[in-house]
Amino acid sequence: MPKVKTNSSAKKRFKVTGTGEITFQKAFKRHILTKKSTKRKRNMRKDGKVTGANRDFVMRLLRMK
Repeated sequence: MPKVKTNSSAKKRFKVTGTGEITFQKAFKRHILTKKSTKRKRNMRKDGKVTGANRDFVMRLLRMK
């Protein structure tokens, strides 16, 4: 029986915290930052949290379910 592999792109993008929440980095903070407001860039520094229906999907990609 072959091993079940974790989705490689998902394991690079998501991290599971100690409390079981799944976090990810916000998008749109790589380049073209001059036109974005300071407030918008500051909010993109914080980790996002996977919630709702997406949580089951991400858990399946990470082979946690």
